[in-house]
Formats: sequence, C-alpha cells, structure tokens
Amino acid sequence: MTPDERVYAYSAVLMGSPILLKLFEHNETLASNVFRLIKLQENKLTVNRQQSEVMSVNHAAGNHAVAVSKPVFDLISRAKAVSVQENSSFNFTIGPLVKRWKIGFSGNTVPAATDLQALLKITDPHDVILDEGTQSVFLHKTGMEIDLGAIAKGYIADVVRDFLREQQVTQALINLGGNVQTLGAGAEGAWAIGLKKPFSDPESLIGVINVTNKSVVTSGIYERYFELNGQRYHHILDPKTGYPLDNELLSVTIISDDSIDGDIYTTLLYGMGVKKSLRYLQNVPHIEAVFVTKDQQIIFSSQRQFTFTPLDPEYHITGSIA
Repeated sequence: MTPDERVYAYSAVLMGSPILLKLFEHNETLASNVFRLIKLQENKLTVNRQQSEVMSVNHAAGNHAVAVSKPVFDLISRAKAVSVQENSSFNFTIGPLVKRWKIGFSGNTVPAATDLQALLKITDPHDVILDEGTQSVFLHKTGMEIDLGAIAKGYIADVVRDFLREQQVTQALINLGGNVQTLGAGAEGAWAIGLKKPFSDPESLIGVINVTNKSVVTSGIYERYFELNGQRYHHILDPKTGYPLDNELLSVTIISDDSIDGDIYTTLLYGMGVKKSLRYLQNVPHIEAVFVTKDQQIIFSSQRQFTFTPLDPEYHITGSIA
C-alpha cells in the first residue's frame, strides 16, 4: 500500500520494464487481470522473442505476406501512416539500425558509415505493403523488420485504460515503464507524475506534472546511451541518417488523452526541435508538450491539460517561444 492509505499499488515486470498499477480498492483479481492483459498484448507485439504476430511478418520479409489479427493490423497501419509523413522522425522499420547500434543493450561502439548506409536501404516504411482486405502485411525487401516498440506501450496503456473503464473503475493509474495513463483525479485532486532530471539519480525530479484523466509520456536522450571519445550517443536515431538525432533537447513529454499519441508525438517532436514543434502544435490542440533543453530550460507548448510544479532551481521555466 502506498503512503496514502486509500491507494493500493500492484507491480509486475513485463515488456522488460517494471509495471505499476494503482487502484482505490484492494482488488488482487483485477490487478492480475490487468497484468494478464498486458502479457497477452506483449505476446502479440514483441520482437524480443522468435514468435509473435509481428515476428511472423518479419520472418517472411521479402518472401510473402502474413495475415495478422485486426488489432495488430490496425496498429501497424497507424505506425506506417506516421512513419511515411514528410520529414517524420518516427519510423517503425528502423529495427535493423537499432539492432546494429545496440544502444542500451551492451552497444558501445559507433557502426561503420558503410554499415549504416546499407541498413538504411531496408528501413523505408513505404516498403511495408498492407492489404486491408486480407489483413496481411508484406515487407517488400529481405532483411526488413518492423518494430512496434515505439508505439506499443502507449497502445497497451490505452487498452488497459479501456479495460478498467469496462470494469467500472473510475480512478486508477497504470505506469508501463515511462508511459503513464490515468483515470480520474487521484487522491489529491490530480495525479502527480514526476518529470525526471536527465543524467541524474533516478529519484531526482525537475518537477511534477499534475493531470486528470490524461496520459503522460516522456522520451529522453538520458534513457539509453553510451559515451565514446567525449561524445554521447543516445538511442533516438534519425531515420534519414542512421545516427542519433542531435539538437537542443534532453527530453520531450507529451500530455494527451491517449497514450499512443504520447508515443508518437514524443518521437515526432524530438525530431523537429523546440521552435518547429511549438509552431506545429498550434494546430494540434489535443496534444501538449513539455520540452527540457540542454541549456536547462523548461518550455511548454501550452498548459490547458496540466499544471506543473517545479522542484529543481537549476532548470528554469521560460514559457513558450515561437
């Protein structure tokens, strides 16, 4: 039980991450059902084991199409649609590059430029052929791989939220290792979600984002990286060059209704940088962002869906810039 005696916390390790569920009732059966639901989704979407619906598609790359279930087909369709947008930094076919770098998985060397150029040829999302009639997916080139890791946690967080609503749960929180989805307002009138201080102790926070019935998703270059010859190489790769994206950002946090949008927009906006992102979000009212920059600024796109409590005087709120 958490310090607030009205809240019960349940945890498990799934998808390679610690999963936290908070409920306002003691209900181990419900918690078990939530974790079972997450495991079921993971089994369909993972690329970390030889067998899954997604891996069946990858195994058949260059040979034949593979029929998948409707939820998986719809998720792949969503990932492709975002990936083929002009100048998109989101690319669900970038798996071969990710595997070559191995950042966060014992990788500590920079691949040869020739290796990256060769892999870029099999990371074009336009080469993913979808057939809605047969719900099948065909990877046009041998060696291609799709990886839904950049979108799966958000999707699963939303599936859990919808399941909890079906069970008549009105207040809850699910944290899928960085993807936080909330129902209701929590115990204190809003759920308090910590914004981590980059390259610091895991418990150190820049501030707290307070939300009700919202998702909060953060992606940052401090999550997985290595350093070599004084340069830092992080896991957010530029799908056009194959190298880590390099701009002024340490992290991007998205506040939205759906956690899948958080997954998508953290990647899209990281690639845009702050100024382009702020202009872009003027026409996307359901998405709000918190940017943390390398010169220790905190910049909000707007604050309609959340409030922010600063905790670290080294970081300065500078509002929005156009």
